[in-house]
Amino acid sequence: MSARAFKHVLEVENVTMQFGGVVAINDLSLHVDEGEIVALIGPNGAGKTTAFNVITGMHVPTQGLASFRGRQIAGPKLKITPDAITALGIGRTFQNIRLFRNLSVFENVLIAKHLHIQSGVLSSTFMLNFKEEKRMRQEAGDLIAQLGLQDVIHDVAGSLPYGKQRILEIVRALATNPTLLLLDEPAAGMNPQETDDLGRFIVDIKGKFGLTVFMIEHHMNLVMDISDRIYVIDFGKQIAQGTPAQVQDNPAVIKAYLGVDEE
Repeated sequence: MSARAFKHVLEVENVTMQFGGVVAINDLSLHVDEGEIVALIGPNGAGKTTAFNVITGMHVPTQGLASFRGRQIAGPKLKITPDAITALGIGRTFQNIRLFRNLSVFENVLIAKHLHIQSGVLSSTFMLNFKEEKRMRQEAGDLIAQLGLQDVIHDVAGSLPYGKQRILEIVRALATNPTLLLLDEPAAGMNPQETDDLGRFIVDIKGKFGLTVFMIEHHMNLVMDISDRIYVIDFGKQIAQGTPAQVQDNPAVIKAYLGVDEE
């Protein structure tokens, strides 16, 4: 398939994810287009992270397909590993921070850079990959400086303030050279000022790195401020989609979040 044959950067088609008798995602379809910031929202337990896990190869869906730039990456008969999906150009952060807490900021970013290393085991063992390693160390340092963490580059990741740990996780995802960035509750645990700063950071990196962004988020001010479109799911099923203005006044969305009966 040619590079221009795909219609959407990310497309999820009729995906169901069942764990025993529990249906975590129920016939979910959505898409994300080039350059968009799209949000996936819903109450706790709605199936949002499960959807991300299907897209990134952590779960094999019971039925349905997910495609990235026209290439199928998830389906009942597909066995594509998370690292292979990352190598295609999908970067991801997690709801619970997954940094190497005992390693430095620089080491966390450098490890992510190694996803694209070209040298084999033999070359690495005998230090024959010196030039490639030097280039990756330079790129890691440049990325850290470019995104405002130069002052803590040698600090242990686990010692950073919470907000900077969140930013570091995004920087580490960017080190894998994604074109599609999946953010799983990036503002979790942040105060209002940190959340506002994060919103500006996401918009900034989208433009700076030519990214498409798909995020899960509970901070509605952040979602409404920076999203182009929003999908809403409840009990694994889509109940609404549209622009922020269309979604925020949708009775089904209000009911799902507030638990009120429609009149």
